[in-house]
Amino acid sequence: MASQEIADRTKAKVYIDPVAGKDEAPADGTEAAPYNSLYHALIQNLETTPAPTYLTLVPAKEGSSEGPKWEEPAKSAVKKAQGRVDAYKKKLAKEAAAASKEEEERQQRLKNLEDAKKIVLKEDESLPAAVRLKLNNKSVEFGTRVKVYGRIHRLRVQKQATFITLRDGYGFLQAILTGDLTKTYDALVFAQETSLVLYGEMKKVPEGAEAPDGRELHVDYYKVLGAAPSDLDAITNKVSREQDPWEASMLDSRHLVLRGENAAAVMKLRQYVELAFIDSYRELDFTKVSPPAMVQTQVEGGSTLFKYDYYGEEAYLTQSSQLYLETAIQSLGNVYCIEKSFRAERSLTRRHLSEYTHVEAELDFIEFEDLLEHIEDLISKVVDKILANETSAAILKQLNPTFEKPGPFLRMKYSDAIDWLNKQDPPILNEEGDPHVFGDDIAEAAERRMTDIINRPIFLYGFPADLKAFYMQKDKEDRRITESVDVLMPGVGEIVGGSMRMDNHEELLEAYKKEGISADPYYWYTDVRKYGSSPHGGYGLGLERFLAWMANQHTVRTACLYPRFMGRCKP
Repeated sequence: MASQEIADRTKAKVYIDPVAGKDEAPADGTEAAPYNSLYHALIQNLETTPAPTYLTLVPAKEGSSEGPKWEEPAKSAVKKAQGRVDAYKKKLAKEAAAASKEEEERQQRLKNLEDAKKIVLKEDESLPAAVRLKLNNKSVEFGTRVKVYGRIHRLRVQKQATFITLRDGYGFLQAILTGDLTKTYDALVFAQETSLVLYGEMKKVPEGAEAPDGRELHVDYYKVLGAAPSDLDAITNKVSREQDPWEASMLDSRHLVLRGENAAAVMKLRQYVELAFIDSYRELDFTKVSPPAMVQTQVEGGSTLFKYDYYGEEAYLTQSSQLYLETAIQSLGNVYCIEKSFRAERSLTRRHLSEYTHVEAELDFIEFEDLLEHIEDLISKVVDKILANETSAAILKQLNPTFEKPGPFLRMKYSDAIDWLNKQDPPILNEEGDPHVFGDDIAEAAERRMTDIINRPIFLYGFPADLKAFYMQKDKEDRRITESVDVLMPGVGEIVGGSMRMDNHEELLEAYKKEGISADPYYWYTDVRKYGSSPHGGYGLGLERFLAWMANQHTVRTACLYPRFMGRCKP
């Protein structure tokens, strides 16, 4: 007994204060720095031998003259804490076993990779020569040996076979690798976006199975042309279809986003839309011109001009090619251009871009109604061409399965739109939270809500002169308003803005003064009215907005190849 008492006295002591103690540094279990819980104290001393004596600070009993004192914890408390410790030990053992297994598997993978390096593929020269084809070539007969280039778009590894969906920018193809083809070092480190060339026999997909175009390539030989990472740098860790395209990381990684099916489809549809505009203008007997992008005049107001120094003179990136188009109609007839325009608007919205593709046209010897009819006809022609082309129609259906050609355009006066907004229950208010009044610049949100409710394309026309550019023709019957129009589409809002142009020489000079701009840089534009003026008008259409409408895209940025500089404003 004496020996036991000596042993107990020499045991280390661990102190626990349930009130003032801490289960984190700098607590170390001493009397000066006690732990907070018995469980934590036991965990910290799992390897301590002999086991220490645990002492818990017991508060003084009410009415007692003695202060708090250190006592061994109750057996029930020890049992409860020990139960948690046992569970913790089991967890540690499980984690250790898992880590050991993972290490074994890692070592086995390394061994497999080393063994795989010994497998060298050779093309079987007894097989027929392979015919090279792009993946959109669907005319090749089944049974033909082909050679295709592309990148791994999807990868599915099974025990006996590896399935690859190949992408080459023209289409997709399922390829199947078996036997030694799946055992090489390259095959074991395949990753999405690896570029390679595959050789094999084109076959029909078995009954009940699915693959792009109902065919698959049974590979007999391949070469890796460019490996892609499969670790933390894997493309799936960089970008995702589920991510918001407005995110800075997505804008920074646009070069990778473009490899996705949606982004690539939008870019392809964009090409067809632009070609449809060109073909439509050709059919309408318009002449294509190429106005300058470096100018010394403004079109949409000085606040949105990108200024730069042009050899000591102030110059700007063009806001619109309209003024230049107006100087060409006298000798070329109706004209159009598809060029870049620039707006220095610090607006980070889903419909704003600082640089965008501008489809613009000017028509000579017309009235306002002629302009409206032409715009509706042009949009209808473009849509018809997209739907009539098998390839572009399939892309459009992929992006916007419910798209339908818009019906007749509704004509609505600006003043009628003001009344319509105020008659809603509750009224659709202006940006100040008040009912709309004549002279308000109808905000995008209200404009879009109205368009979505009416659910038809709308010609919104007759805007107050104070809201529009200086060159717009005023209505002959009501000089407060202009012969101007915005085309509004459900889901996206404004896609076209146009007007009749001021054709009176003196009236234009007066407009310069009212705008507070010098007429000198516009001498050539003024001369259009001086030398044989005529009633004429035109419009501008943002290609990205038009595409966002057709393809049902959340933001115009997805219609841009590289939208970071085009649309991302810094705070």
